[in-house]
Amino acid sequence: MNLAPYPTPKPRNSYELVGHRLQRIIASPRVQRIQLVEVSRRDDESPEAWHQVIQDIGETVGIRVEHLDGGTVRIGWREYCDS
Repeated sequence: MNLAPYPTPKPRNSYELVGHRLQRIIASPRVQRIQLVEVSRRDDESPEAWHQVIQDIGETVGIRVEHLDGGTVRIGWREYCDS
């Protein structure tokens, strides 16, 4: 049997799926280095879940969320780290 040493629970709903995807993107070394990322909702993601995750991220102290053309969102946190 080939089991991972630390199994992680699978996301149960659209909000968790969107959140996990964005968490992986934001945690990448490249994004951490520049402290900025632009992301868009995928066609297979619930619009309601997407908007809720983006709203929740935007309510985090030190995080800036900008809504760009075409539904793309820019998430940045450089200003918080530089202050």
